[in-house]
Amino acid sequence: MAQAHADASKYYIPHSSPWPIYGSVTLFTLMWGAISTLNDWLPAWALIPGFIMLALLFIFWFHTVIGENQQGIYNMAVDRSFRMGMMWFIFSEVMFFAAFFGALFYARNFSVPWLSGDGVKIFSKLLLWNDYNGAWPTNGPSTLGPRTDGTFETVPALGLPAINTAILLTSSVTVTIAHHALITGHRTRLKIFLALTFLLGFTFVGCQAYEYHEAYTELGLQLGTGIYGSTFFMLTGFHGMHVTVGAIMLTVIWFRVMKGHFTPQRHFGFEAVAWYWHFVDVVWLGLFTFVYWL
Repeated sequence: MAQAHADASKYYIPHSSPWPIYGSVTLFTLMWGAISTLNDWLPAWALIPGFIMLALLFIFWFHTVIGENQQGIYNMAVDRSFRMGMMWFIFSEVMFFAAFFGALFYARNFSVPWLSGDGVKIFSKLLLWNDYNGAWPTNGPSTLGPRTDGTFETVPALGLPAINTAILLTSSVTVTIAHHALITGHRTRLKIFLALTFLLGFTFVGCQAYEYHEAYTELGLQLGTGIYGSTFFMLTGFHGMHVTVGAIMLTVIWFRVMKGHFTPQRHFGFEAVAWYWHFVDVVWLGLFTFVYWL
């Protein structure tokens, strides 16, 4: 075990921990459940063990790290390494969403026009689907989806998506106010605006769940509704998952604030979650523009 207080000249090296190997087993279980569900090998309950294990991983591993931090084990060298780790993590998330945005761009601007005979790709239309017109949004080139005629409706941008945009942009302002309050020592303001932030986050998730229900039951828009349905739900679904995780992390930070954690000089735990939340907001602006609006 490390000493209770960090030596400024030394870098803290964690003692042996079960959480990395437990995390690996957790991710394997979660992916196995997802693969089994998507391939109809098992019902949706196959995902439950993985999610329970993931929740326990977060709870116990974060509890360990928070405890070490409160003991004064981490010095500024460790703080810098945490910052670099968070920066690289957010960069990996940027690449993750870039892949899905790239898939949407390629399908919309290349594949669909080619299949409709655009330019020199006329043989694609003649040999594959003669009657395909290549309009976007499309569920084709064959007719897919729950409706027998293959039709579906899109979610209007100026409806619930616009409301969700306002909610997320507001939450970005409230977390910034909370951060400023932490730096200036206004703890009451910090507690209020941080609580507003995660409440807005959970409100966003609730609105998105309602939107999904309407899409599946009323609009004929589902994950299997062609290339538009798959890109729509993959992009918005993964973003919704990130908002959920971010709102949970903000809730944990709020509980830590209520217990008196963080100082104006040392509060990277708060900063890391705030960085993540701003990233999630920026991704949503891209989604609103390229998935709902254009």
